[in-house]
Amino acid sequence: MTISSALSNAMTGLRAAGRTSQTISANIANALTPGYGVRSVALSSSQIGGVRVDGINRTVNPALLMDRGLAEAAFRNADNRTQFLTNYENALGIPDEANSLSGRISDFERSLVTASSRPDAAERLGGSVDAARDLAEFIVAASTEIQRSRSDADRNIETQVNRLNTALQSVKEINRQITKTMVLGGDTSALQDNRQSLVDEISAMVPVRQVSRENGQIALYSTGGAILLDGGVAEIEFSAVNQVTPYMTLDGGSLSGLTVDGFSVRTSSARGALGGGTLGAQFEIRDELGVEAQTQLDALARDLIERFQDPAVDPTLGATDAGLFTDAGAAFDPLNEVGISERITLNAAVDERQGGEAWRIRDGINAVTQGDVGDARLLQTLSDTLTDRRTPASGSFGVGAFSFVNLASGLTSNVAADRAQAEQVQSYASTQFNELTQLVLADGVDSDQEMQRLIVVQQTYAANARMIEAADEMMQTILRL
Repeated sequence: MTISSALSNAMTGLRAAGRTSQTISANIANALTPGYGVRSVALSSSQIGGVRVDGINRTVNPALLMDRGLAEAAFRNADNRTQFLTNYENALGIPDEANSLSGRISDFERSLVTASSRPDAAERLGGSVDAARDLAEFIVAASTEIQRSRSDADRNIETQVNRLNTALQSVKEINRQITKTMVLGGDTSALQDNRQSLVDEISAMVPVRQVSRENGQIALYSTGGAILLDGGVAEIEFSAVNQVTPYMTLDGGSLSGLTVDGFSVRTSSARGALGGGTLGAQFEIRDELGVEAQTQLDALARDLIERFQDPAVDPTLGATDAGLFTDAGAAFDPLNEVGISERITLNAAVDERQGGEAWRIRDGINAVTQGDVGDARLLQTLSDTLTDRRTPASGSFGVGAFSFVNLASGLTSNVAADRAQAEQVQSYASTQFNELTQLVLADGVDSDQEMQRLIVVQQTYAANARMIEAADEMMQTILRL
C-alpha cells in the first residue's frame, strides 16, 4: 500500500466516523421525539479503497406503529365518552349528597310533610315553594349541561375536521417531497419523521391504516372504509351550529353530518366511516349519548309535571290547567315533550318571586282566596303524589310503576352504570395504548447502545487520525532525505 492510498483510506474513514457520530448524536437527542425513526449509517468498501457512505437508514416497525395508532384512537374515543358521562353524572349528583337530584326531591318531600304539620305557618309554606323551585331549577340545570356538552361536541367536530383536512394536505405534500428527494439521492429520514407525526395525529382523530406506495409515498384509509389519501386527498366537510338545542338532531336534519368528497357518510358509533377516534366520539356525544340523556331527563320532568297537573290531586285545576310544575308557565302537552326538562318551571301562582302567593300550595293553584289555614289535606295529597307509584309515560326506565323518587334513582343509577362501563372500556384501552407505546419506545432509540456505538466510533476516528499522522511523519522523513 502506498502512502497516498493509506492517507486516502484514512480520510474516508474519518468522514465515515464523523457522519456516524453525527447520526448517533441525533438519535440520542431525539430519543423521546414522537415519530422519530432510529438512524444508522450504511457503509461499504469502496472499489478504490477506503470506506464509502452509502446513505442513512431509518429503522421503524410499521406494523407496530399502526397498532399503536389504532390503540390511541380507541383510548381517546373512550376517554371522550367517559368525560361526557362523568360530567352528566356530576350534574345529577351523587344520590347520598344533599345537593343532588335525589337530595332535592327529598328536600321537597320533607318540606311538604313539615308544612302539612303546621299548614298555618307561612314560613313552612314558603319553604315548600322554595324546595319545589329548587327541584325544577335543578332539572333545568341538568338539561343545560347536556346541551352544553352537545354544543361543545359540535364545535369540536368542526375544529377536528379543519385540522384533519390540513393534516391530510400536509401528508400529501410530504409524500411529494419524499419522492423528489429520493430521485435526487437525498436523505428522506426527516421528512418521514414529520409524516409519521402527522399520521399519528390523524389516527387519533380517525383511526387509519397506512399502505405503502411507490417512491416512498403512502396512502391512508380509515378503518371504516373511507379513502382519505391515495394520490389525491379527500375533502371532508362539516357545518357547525352556534348552539345545539334539545330539538336539534342529525336525523331531523337540523344538525350537520359529514361529507367526504361531496358524499354523505355515516357518523354513528356502530358503523361510522370516520368513527373510532376523537372525531367519532364527538359525534356520539352530540347525536347518541346526549340525545339519550335528554330523552330520559325529559321523561323524568314529564312525570313530575303530570303528577301535580292532575285535577284529582288539586281540585282547583281544570283539565287543561297547569299544576304546581309547568311547561314554561303553561300546562304540559304530551305532543311537546322534547326539551321539557329545559322548560320546567314552578307555577307563578305560588311563587312569590313571580308575584304569586305561597298559600296556594295549601289551598290550590287556582284558589281565589285563602281557605282554612288549618286544612292540610292538599299538602298531604301533594306529599303522597310524590310517593305514588305510576307507570312512566315515556323514557326507558323498565317495566312497572315507580314513585318519583324511585324514577329519579333509576335515572341516576343508569347513568352511573353507563359511566362505570365507559371507565372500564377506557381503562382497557389505556392499558393497551400504554403497552404499545412502550413497545414503540423500546423499538426506538436505545441510549445505552448508542453510547456504546459512539465509543467505537471515537476509537475508529482515533485510529484513522493516527494513520494520517503516521503518513505525515513518513512524508516528512522522505522530504528530509
